[in-house]
Amino acid sequence: MDSPGDPGDPGNPGGTGDLGGTTAPAAPPDRAPRATPDRPTPENLTRMTEGRLPGLLGFRVVAADERSVTAELDVRPDLLAPNGYLHAATVVALADTACGIGCRLSLPDGASGFTTVQLTSSYTGTAREGTVRTVAALAHGGRRTQVWDAVVSGDSGRTIALVRCTQMIIWP
Repeated sequence: MDSPGDPGDPGNPGGTGDLGGTTAPAAPPDRAPRATPDRPTPENLTRMTEGRLPGLLGFRVVAADERSVTAELDVRPDLLAPNGYLHAATVVALADTACGIGCRLSLPDGASGFTTVQLTSSYTGTAREGTVRTVAALAHGGRRTQVWDAVVSGDSGRTIALVRCTQMIIWP
């Protein structure tokens, strides 16, 4: 009788389920940081998010430079909260990703990256359909931190959220 965890028993925890077949091992998940594109066009910056949370949400860069990033996503039923309105986490992901792309584009020479260390959001409205857009602007660009302010608006141009992201600059 097999003991619990027997490597040949597919029903036991710890068992591999390999019964002698020649199944190739699964590829490890892609967790490596993605490099900023050499040509940071809106298309290339959008492509950088594919397969990660922003890409899954449908995040698209419309315009970007070292001081400002404009991005958008389409409101879909799966992005709504149970109350039928755009989920606040979707709004935060849109704004934070735009701020993060801006930070990437304006990193000081020699910096190896960044991470968001603080994010505040204030909601003034919501959306149920259409496209939401954010414009993220650099408010402070230092050697240790950057602060980005993002305004998120709906199709009508009405503001639905104000977001402030603080990023810590990482040095090798």
